[in-house]
Formats: sequence, structure tokens, C-alpha cells
Amino acid sequence: MAYPRPQLQRSNWLCLNGPWKFSFDDAGDYRQPSDIATWTHIIEVPFAPESIQSGIYDTGFHPNCWYEREFELPSIDGQDVPTAVASTGKRVLLHFGAVDYCARVWVNGQFVAEHEGGHTPFSADITAVLNPDGKQRVTVWAEDDPFDLAKPRGKQDWQLHPHSIWYPRTSGIWQTVWVEQVPATYIDSIRWTPHFERWEIGFEAFVTGQQQENVQIKVKLTAGKQLLVNDTYEVLNGEIHRRIALSDPGIDDYRNELLWSPEKPTLIQAEVQLWQNNQLLDQVQSYTAMRTVSIHRDRFMLNGQPYYLRLVLDQGYWPESLMTPPSGEALQRDVELVKQMGFNGVRKHQKVEDPRFLYWADVLGLLVWEEMPSAYRFTPKAVERMMKEWAEVIKRDASHPCIVVWVPFNESWGVPDLTATPAHRNYVQALYHLTKALDSTRPVVGNDGWESTATDILAIHDYDNNPVQLINRYGPEVKLSDLFDRQRPGGRVLTLDGYPHQGQPIMLTEFGGIAYGKPDDHSIWGYVRSAEVSELQTRYTALLTAVNQIELFSGFCYTQLTDTFQEANGLLYADRTPKFPLEAIRAATMGWSTSQPTVLTTVHLEGASNSIHTQLHCGNQCH
Repeated sequence: MAYPRPQLQRSNWLCLNGPWKFSFDDAGDYRQPSDIATWTHIIEVPFAPESIQSGIYDTGFHPNCWYEREFELPSIDGQDVPTAVASTGKRVLLHFGAVDYCARVWVNGQFVAEHEGGHTPFSADITAVLNPDGKQRVTVWAEDDPFDLAKPRGKQDWQLHPHSIWYPRTSGIWQTVWVEQVPATYIDSIRWTPHFERWEIGFEAFVTGQQQENVQIKVKLTAGKQLLVNDTYEVLNGEIHRRIALSDPGIDDYRNELLWSPEKPTLIQAEVQLWQNNQLLDQVQSYTAMRTVSIHRDRFMLNGQPYYLRLVLDQGYWPESLMTPPSGEALQRDVELVKQMGFNGVRKHQKVEDPRFLYWADVLGLLVWEEMPSAYRFTPKAVERMMKEWAEVIKRDASHPCIVVWVPFNESWGVPDLTATPAHRNYVQALYHLTKALDSTRPVVGNDGWESTATDILAIHDYDNNPVQLINRYGPEVKLSDLFDRQRPGGRVLTLDGYPHQGQPIMLTEFGGIAYGKPDDHSIWGYVRSAEVSELQTRYTALLTAVNQIELFSGFCYTQLTDTFQEANGLLYADRTPKFPLEAIRAATMGWSTSQPTVLTTVHLEGASNSIHTQLHCGNQCH
């Protein structure tokens, strides 16, 4: 298995995925490991107990679950762990990628960590509680109230069975667990921030452990065989903050060789070492990229140039493993499929994705809008939880070049009274400004869909599946004043009173939702339904041809990538099989005709829910 944290990798680690002992505790009788008399199940970590792949597949309401496994810690430099710790001061860290929702952790019966937040990582230094013989035992209590709507839960349903657009719950451990050995003083975290305008890369590093003087960090940056940087910086008060200036070639042709984009995802490999008095203390492997994103008037900019976004909504679920990918290869395959379908990005919807997905997006070149999973109630506790976990999300992922937009809210979920309640508006504005404070280098969409109060991109959700009506609503004849005063997709105003559109880019960030299923299958949900695959292809082609022509838009996001449980409006089935050929999907996504990209296309859907008969041009005028 690949190291689970792609941008801060060490070689000396041990994966703890695999079989663990497991028990539900519905009554909440257990408070510590010694309370558990027997273990009732074996679970395959990191798959949630609600999933088939976990080996348990229990989708009922279970507010508490317990895990335990034993593992043998390898020796350190040929010595048993206690001896090595005493002689070298080395440490052993236990890491969790994500546990939903509250986690408490014991090692060898000793309490070592507690964390709240179902989508972000946490760690514990377990050195002091290790057994001398090398055999260790880790126990985890995961508490996840299935009815609590005031916690960030995303698409996890609060009803027993998935309904409408909500899916099965994910409880407990759902990302990788691992241990690693680190020196007495080690690199705890790093952050990369490219500055395209100045041809610099911002670098921050935080060092922890024993406080030692005369400690330096060496940074070596390479692009292919080209050495870009080999610098040394003094560590002061456990951290450094530097802007690393690269040699600017001046000529665009040479500059472009180093820029990262979906068309040419050039990564800069980084080796970061910690030294003291000519002795190597710690080293990690990382990477970054030279790229910048910004807003200029009504356009989204990538590397200083207008860039049209063709995104697809990605829920990030699998039928047998839920939010956890069935394998690392599955994440790579998703990125490859999105690109083959003609999209240059995804809007990860209501999910903070596994870092390995972001790694493949970085490597293969895919833009990502990262969105915070919603809570569905507005309470002081919900506000506190959201702000804390969202800050952790940004900290975890800010160095990934693929991430180009942050989205703290979706469709006023958790803030249902934005039009009437000042506190709800203040909450959205607060998270918008908090996001900008934590990362000033990326645009922020305050509330994706409608009822905007603070945003860098005006994002519209409109599931009208009639291409003619979309062109009439957003085409060249429409006045912006009419758009914001009169049009109400989803029955919602696009901007709230007192917060007019100020020239930001306008994007159609949810549309389509065309479901395909057999006529007698009434379990399928979608915004509009096609009875045959050919009808789905015709509808998609007509819709994308129209949207690609609307010059008002700086981009779009189609709903959605895959079928997800009862929501069968994917371009792919849940197993990632295309519903119609990938080359036809790509042609439609790009606004091309599969045979003659520049000729008049006639669209006529017979027997559809809404009959459409129109003529749409594509070709040179398409974005």
C-alpha cells in the first residue's frame, strides 16, 4: 500500500489496516477497554461497518462502536523499542486518516488521544505507553449519533434507509490507520504556496520534539532532471517561513514548461531534511507545483489566463465500500475516467476526499473544488463544529495544487433562513472570511447554489433540462438585472438583498441530473428520467451543447459522475462502467458533435418527460 499522506512521506511506517476485533455498543455501556467482556465481530479496517466490504454490513442505527487490534512494532535500529527510545529519544506516532465522528484511543490500556470531526486526521505520540516486548494493543471507541443533524455529516442519511439525495451512513474508522517512527526532533508539518506572479514558492515547516539549537532545514526542489533549489534555512522557535525564489527564465515558452495545469500537470518534487551539526535528524518526501488561481472581473484565471471550467459533481461513494475507496487504484481510475470524459475538474460534493485522490488529481491534472460536508441544523454547537473542522480541512489540503476553490456551504444547508435571519447570513460570511484568512490564494464560494452573501464566484444550481429555456434564461438576450431580480432556480433568489452581484464570474455549478433506469424500476431517483440509454445520450448532448454556448458562464458542473445508490443520474454506473461510450460523453462535454463539430445539430427527444425540439450550434463559438 502507498503511504497514506502523500505530501509528507516517510519510509519507516507500518499500516494497521486489516482485521480488527469489533463490537457495537448501542446502549453506551462501555467507557474504557476493560468494560468490554467479549468482541462480537471481526471488521476489515478501514471500511465502515455499514459497508459490505467491512465484513459486517449492518446499516442500522448504532451510536457507538469499538475496535481493537494487536500489532508488533518493528525494532528501531536493531534494538527493542524501549531501549531505542532511551538511547536515541526516537518517538512512535499513531495516525488516523479519519474516524466518524468522535474518537477516543487507548494503547495498551492507556488513554492517548481524543478527536472530534469525522473527516479530518489526528495523531498521538504513543512512545510512553509501548510494551517492552514489542507487542502492542490499540483500542478505539467511535461515537457517531445517527440522528444528530448539528454535526457535519454531508450526504449521510438520518433515516434508516437512504432516501432522495442522501446515502447510507459511515460510522467509525473509514480511512487508513498507521504507525511510524520519527526521531526525537522531527518535521511535524509543511505547507507549500506557489506565487506565480513573483516566480516563488512559499514554504512553511513546523518542527516538534526536543528543543534543540542550531537546527536547519534543507530543501531540495527538482522538476524532472532539473535542479531548481538546494537551500538551507535556520529553524527559529520550531518553525520557518520562507519564499523560495526560482530562477525566472523570463520567456513564456520556458516558463510554461514548469507550470501546472490539467493539460500539463508538472509537479516539483521536494526533499526536505532536518539537520543539526552536520547530523541528519529527519527527512520527508513531498511535492508542490507552480500554478496560481484567481478571479479577474468575470473570469476564472489559471496561471494568469482565463480558463473555462468543465466540472462534474463527484459524490465519492462506492456500492460495496461507501465513502472509502475499495482500493488505491480505484481513486486513480476515477481521476482517469473524469479526464477521459472531457472534464477538467470535479466538485467533490459534501465529502472531504481521501488525500490519495488529491494526489492522483495532482499527478494526472484534475482541478478540484473542495466542499465542506454540511450540518443540517443551525445551532451554536453546529457553528463551533463546522468552523473547527473546516479549519482542519484547509490545513490538511492547502498544499495540493489540484485544489482551486473552497466551498464551505452548499445550497443553504444548515442555514435555511438566510433571507430572513441575520445570524445565518453572518455565519456564511464568517466562514467565507475565515477561509480567506486561512488561505488567501484561492477563490471561495460562500454558498454554492443560491442566496449568495459573500462569494468570489456566483454559483447557480438550475435543473431545468430544457436547453432552449436555459439559453433563454442565461443567453445573450438576458439582462443581468433581470437574472438576479426575476430568475429563481430552485425557487431561491441568487443573491440576497444588500449583497448584489459585483461582477464576479457566474457559473452553472449544478445542472442536468438526468437519471437512466428501466421503466418498471421505481426506486431510481433523478431530476428527470430517461427510459433508454439513447435518450440519456441525446438529452446530455443537447444540454451540454446549449450550456457550452452560454457566454455568461465561466464554467459549469454537471450532476453527476456516477450513480450513487438510489440517485441514478450518473454518466457512469456505480461500478464506473460508462452508460454510453466515453468518446461520446467527451464530445458532448466539450460541446462537439461526435462527427462534425462545427455543423448544425438537430435535437429531438421523442417520448421524453419534456419534449425538446430545437437547433443548437457548436464549434468555434463553444468555450
